[in-house]
Amino acid sequence: RPVTRCTDTLPGHTEAILHVSYSPDGAHLASGGGDATVRFWDVHTSTPRHTCRGHKDHVLATSWSPDGVRFASGDKRGYLMLWDPTKGEAMGSIKAHTKWITGMAWEPMHSSGGGKCERMVTSSKDSYAKIWNVRTKRCEATLQGHMDSIESVKWGGEGLIYTASRDRTIKVWNASEGDGKGRVGLLVRTLTGHGHRVNTLAVSCDYVCRTGPYDHYGKIADLNVRDKKSSEWREAAYKASVAKYKAFKGSGEPERLISGSDDFTLLVWHPTEGKRPIKRLTGHQQAVNHLAFSPDSRFFASASFDKKIKLWNGRSGDFVTTLTGHVGAVYQVAWSSDGRYLVSASKDSTAKLWEVPSGKRAKETLPGHEDEVYALDWSPNGASLATGSKDRTIKIWKH
Repeated sequence: RPVTRCTDTLPGHTEAILHVSYSPDGAHLASGGGDATVRFWDVHTSTPRHTCRGHKDHVLATSWSPDGVRFASGDKRGYLMLWDPTKGEAMGSIKAHTKWITGMAWEPMHSSGGGKCERMVTSSKDSYAKIWNVRTKRCEATLQGHMDSIESVKWGGEGLIYTASRDRTIKVWNASEGDGKGRVGLLVRTLTGHGHRVNTLAVSCDYVCRTGPYDHYGKIADLNVRDKKSSEWREAAYKASVAKYKAFKGSGEPERLISGSDDFTLLVWHPTEGKRPIKRLTGHQQAVNHLAFSPDSRFFASASFDKKIKLWNGRSGDFVTTLTGHVGAVYQVAWSSDGRYLVSASKDSTAKLWEVPSGKRAKETLPGHEDEVYALDWSPNGASLATGSKDRTIKIWKH
């Protein structure tokens, strides 16, 4: 059901909020921003749980591990920090890069040995991406080859890492050992085709990998153990995540990667198979900010500085419709867990809710923020939506 009622406004941050994200089971909400703190909120009562200090500069990238046990944040000075969301304590700080961290991604649970969720990749303005083991704090591989800042990094479902850079290329790296693939961190292929810097990437399995072992109720199938530290929990969660990924892949589609660029176009790739773009998607009149696949990967949405959101067919890349209504640049989009609704955050201080694929006009406008809305996330269990703004507040929206 559409979320249209603002139930809570959460103050606390002292600078603009750049990220809000729900944990994979929808039980926690985390936020980060310009005031160098990471904050965890109770989703049931909409009250602050923990304020985590440790960064010395803007928090520019954040990510939940697929098992929901760790939360990672990267800052403008190149530090990577790991947090325990239940206690609000730092589990470690790593000086990961010489310049600021631009993105991060965890290894999907189904491809990590036994579902351990201990590896992640960070990307930086210093043109490197690095694979970390967060338990040992060791850098397992440095992915070097880009000539300029890496703007976005994704860890795909097929054992590959994708990095998009200002040098106009996307590079595909090997992330898993075995099957004669060579070592971790090996460059597999370079995807060229954009005429300007590549800002953003989306992978067809992003949603499945993000939610790890959890279903749309935030539960794990056939699991009676509550303790996430126990081996039974880990085993059941691993099995569930593998089964979920298998079911998602059932149709036999290759993994699809979409890239968005300052050349105003999107390119569709099958990066596991070849280095030629499958299709070029034109229509945006300004740079593309953000891309997101629907959870079932049937559609994907692109958000642009031209104030428009465009909807595309997730398999063929065919154009579906343009969603018009925002009067400022669109910064980010998020899908509901059933894929029936899309919500967008804009510079015009509103978020808008759209019905997919039928609506050309917004079904609802979510007003109330006093400044640009930079961040939003729809809870994986579908219960609520969070928006984060330059006005330093988070708003929670429900049915």
